[in-house]
Amino acid sequence: MPTDRRIVLFDLFGVIALHQRPGALAEMAARCNAPADAFADTYWAYRLPYDAGQCSASEYWTAVLRSLSLPVDADRIEELRLADIDSWSRVDDRMVAYVQSLRDVAEVALLSNIPSDHADAFLAAQPWLHNLDHVAFSGKINAAKPDPAAFHHCAVAMQAAPADFLFVDDREENVRAAQTTGMNGHVFTQLDELAAAIDAWLQTSTAHGTAELDLSGILEFPGAAA
Repeated sequence: MPTDRRIVLFDLFGVIALHQRPGALAEMAARCNAPADAFADTYWAYRLPYDAGQCSASEYWTAVLRSLSLPVDADRIEELRLADIDSWSRVDDRMVAYVQSLRDVAEVALLSNIPSDHADAFLAAQPWLHNLDHVAFSGKINAAKPDPAAFHHCAVAMQAAPADFLFVDDREENVRAAQTTGMNGHVFTQLDELAAAIDAWLQTSTAHGTAELDLSGILEFPGAAA
């Protein structure tokens, strides 16, 4: 049964943070003297266990390099690991500002598919994450979206009912997966549409009445990323 709580559960990449930097995989492939297309295919083919905390960074990159018939050594693995982390390090400043401002009217949490070592780097670089009500990284909780276990983790950790959540993700399959667990869902496309959807959702709660969030300054945030 839902309570009077309202928890907005955000995806990270494609919503608050930007997707991988364009050209990053080609740059990593060039460092290994590997064909760019083959490198990208292999990078993604082995990714899910790494995201879900089922293998370490060293194990992941060893598998990638061996699959490409490339030499495996600790220095090369570390070079690729750091380049990979850097390629996923950009945030959308407007979304960061909006997420932080939402805490005036709702609980705010994060659920991201991200390897454990990437999560550590992101937490160190983005101190605002420590102010959220809960942060769940797939590499830390050993479950990656769209696995229902990832959503169940958030409900249990926050001692909330699934219906208390509005899950926001840019991937429709992840939103559908959240909805199958009983959560509400919104497919993210842009900030103003999201803000309207969240405002409408908050107003369905008598506990929050007709609380509205003033977005006038946020939507014109001067440091907004593309």
